[in-house]
Amino acid sequence: MEQGKKAGAFGEFFKVIIQAGLIALVVRTLLFQPFNIPSGSMIPTLLIGDFLFVSKYAYGYSDHSLPFSPPLFKGRIFSSPPKRGDVVVFKLPRDGQTDYIKRVIGLPGDTIQMKDGRLYINGTEVPREEIAKVKTEDLFGHLRDVATYKETLPGGVSHTVIEIEGDTGFYDNTGTYKVPPDNYFMMGDNRDNSTDSRVPPDQGGVGYVPSEDLVGRAEMIFFSVKPDAPAWAFWEWPWTVRWDRLFKPVR
Repeated sequence: MEQGKKAGAFGEFFKVIIQAGLIALVVRTLLFQPFNIPSGSMIPTLLIGDFLFVSKYAYGYSDHSLPFSPPLFKGRIFSSPPKRGDVVVFKLPRDGQTDYIKRVIGLPGDTIQMKDGRLYINGTEVPREEIAKVKTEDLFGHLRDVATYKETLPGGVSHTVIEIEGDTGFYDNTGTYKVPPDNYFMMGDNRDNSTDSRVPPDQGGVGYVPSEDLVGRAEMIFFSVKPDAPAWAFWEWPWTVRWDRLFKPVR
């Protein structure tokens, strides 16, 4: 009888674990997925060590909505297009596996160009306003104050960008990009330290991002630790957690 009770308790425990796993899978697939920020391409909006929730339902679902991206169907279902200015997680188009996070700058049919560090959309210069400098690492790893601007995109979304190299960075002068149908043009807010749609895939860049490669929209930072601190070291949290970033919406 005692063995029967133990077996029954073990069976109940096993069922709870299975149910919890299924609930987590449904939430991750259909609702929210956590991501962490491993690079500085979105500074100052997102910092290395930020952990955030991405809404999977924001743009509908593709095969990348499922774990391991099984090729079950083409395109998107329940599709809703991203808006200019959204911060988006997507799969790198040239490998279909690597997660990238950038800001939507160009919509299908747009023309995009950089001239002397200034962004032009459909031939019109995007207004920017210089604001207080941000302290961050330059391309050589030296900590210094860098030029910082509030940029206002067509449609009214304002966000902060930094120019580590001023207006003379490698991709601060480009040709004109014409965004194909059902594709998007992505850029990092750290303009001189972002491999994004300005860089073609054959040069190790992103290129245009097809809608089926979108994973979801970044919504909220739920945890954040300093770059050199392991997130699992909870005993160090009092001095490694960036408390002012917790539960901060991503804009």
